[in-house]
Amino acid sequence: MYAERAKQIFAQEIQELEKLQNSIDANFDHVVEVLYHCQGKVVMMGIGKTGIIAHKMAASFASTGTPAIFVNAAEAVHGDLGMINGNDVAVLVSNSGSTNEILSIIDPLHRLGCTIIAMTGNLDSPLAQRADYALSIHVDEEACPLGIAPTTSTTATLLMGDALMVCLMEMRQFKAEDFALYHPGGALGRQLMGRVSKCMTTNVPRVQTHSIFKDVVSEMTDKHLGMTMVYDRTTCVGIITDGDLRRMLEKGVDGLNNAAGFIQSSIAKKLRIRKFPKFTFVVDSGMKDGFRMIQKLNALEEESKSLETSSEAGTEEE
Repeated sequence: MYAERAKQIFAQEIQELEKLQNSIDANFDHVVEVLYHCQGKVVMMGIGKTGIIAHKMAASFASTGTPAIFVNAAEAVHGDLGMINGNDVAVLVSNSGSTNEILSIIDPLHRLGCTIIAMTGNLDSPLAQRADYALSIHVDEEACPLGIAPTTSTTATLLMGDALMVCLMEMRQFKAEDFALYHPGGALGRQLMGRVSKCMTTNVPRVQTHSIFKDVVSEMTDKHLGMTMVYDRTTCVGIITDGDLRRMLEKGVDGLNNAAGFIQSSIAKKLRIRKFPKFTFVVDSGMKDGFRMIQKLNALEEESKSLETSSEAGTEEE
């Protein structure tokens, strides 16, 4: 029952939004140009439910490259007009266009030298007539069964604000990197700001093939990465992890009295080498040895599997 009613409400609001969409004309272009060329900031003003929508619009504008703030219309005449100057563009949001708190700030805004844009559901209202520009957010009826509570009208206001915001983003060629500057927090900030360089280390453990077991363990312990690369002078020839050492000891391989080269070679020959996942990396020259080593390990695993298969086949024949 309620699910069907919800679908009816959705359909009703969508129908009204489609009507509003079809009513958008060249006046919208003028408003976008005014907002784009604003030398100060965009000041969103409203009261009640439309004030809440205006507050959201200001937040969206500000996070996408258009400096914007919200000022409650009722508070504006009690000192908050001090946050506004003549370079600003004021967007007054009122569905009726005749709210007293909104009308009372028009003259003070004009005296400050502000350009005024009205967003209203009534283009014949006092607000629309006294503003420099007016955008219609008119809907024929609210989704509220009483036709009183702001429902469809606030949805229309929100959508018009989103349309303005997106057009301004595109005019400014606003990119994800720009958005990250204004939104460094939360999951979105981590997604946008996260860089490999922020979490990678260049202090990679390394030992030589002739390094003794004690030095291998010491290098792995000091660098806190649980592994060490094995070099033959300047060429990377292997890798030893702490897990490799544990498995080596479990398998009875004597590495305690041998050098790193022997340990790495024994691990490769006697233990199954785990295959590294295939990722796409942007690498610099300092990382190439490591990736070449991964390729060697993968090739070694394939060779090991092939030898095991041949050995099993020979046993069966006997």
